[in-house]
Amino acid sequence: MIRKPQPTERTVQAKINGMTLAFNDRGTGLPIVFLHAFPLNRTMWAKQEDALSSQCRVITIDLRGHGESDAPLWHYSLDQAADDVHGLLDYLSIRQAVFVGLSMGGYILFAFYRKYADYVKGLALADTKARADTDEGKQARFEMAQIAYKQGARAIADIMIPKLLSPATIQTRPELVQHVRTMIEGNQVSGIAGDLMAMAERPDSIPLLQRMTCPTQIIVGDLDLPTPPSDAKLMADRIPNAHLAIIPGAAHLSNLEQPDLFNETVRSFVSNVQDKRGGG
Repeated sequence: MIRKPQPTERTVQAKINGMTLAFNDRGTGLPIVFLHAFPLNRTMWAKQEDALSSQCRVITIDLRGHGESDAPLWHYSLDQAADDVHGLLDYLSIRQAVFVGLSMGGYILFAFYRKYADYVKGLALADTKARADTDEGKQARFEMAQIAYKQGARAIADIMIPKLLSPATIQTRPELVQHVRTMIEGNQVSGIAGDLMAMAERPDSIPLLQRMTCPTQIIVGDLDLPTPPSDAKLMADRIPNAHLAIIPGAAHLSNLEQPDLFNETVRSFVSNVQDKRGGG
């Protein structure tokens, strides 16, 4: 029997939907749940934990297929990931939270909102997009899955790092590049391939945007290539009363390249959510 964590503890595990999920649970107050990007893990949120856990309860999750969570060799979907998040919230007796999702984490939040909107007190969608993959995009994911199967996670890191980080970061911040590489190479091929399948199969979320009535913050790095500011502006225009923050000097992993600006954007958003909804 896995013991339930106390809200001030850090790394714990829980059995959710038949899978062991690893997560950090730090701080007290309004819960903020962070969902990481592909193909990373919950340690991408370390600076957000440090900055926000003094005033909120910060929960970071290794999604199935990543980090210290199980990575079964089977079919993956974003609805399944949303169900895992929902199951973990129930396990932690959390009835409502603010959610922050970056890239794939944002895709999962669209799936989560479709199924569990009453759990959502606010959404921060970072460096993500609402559109489904094009046929070309789906083919690229298929090809990347074949590379993962034949060559392993190191080959995926070689492909992904130039897409995730800005050229300046790659040239001048070797410790950050190594951190991203370590996260990617620490994942099992089954999880990498499974996520690529899940993202390729995700539905178009454009029709959902106008129905998203919770407070919403859109965040994007001004140098983001996979999900550029134009995708962020589309979401901000269509989600009622959404706010857009463009972070200068950041590419796709804006929370890692410009953590102070990212943290201040999230902190301000959370404060506004608390003010509107009567606190945590």
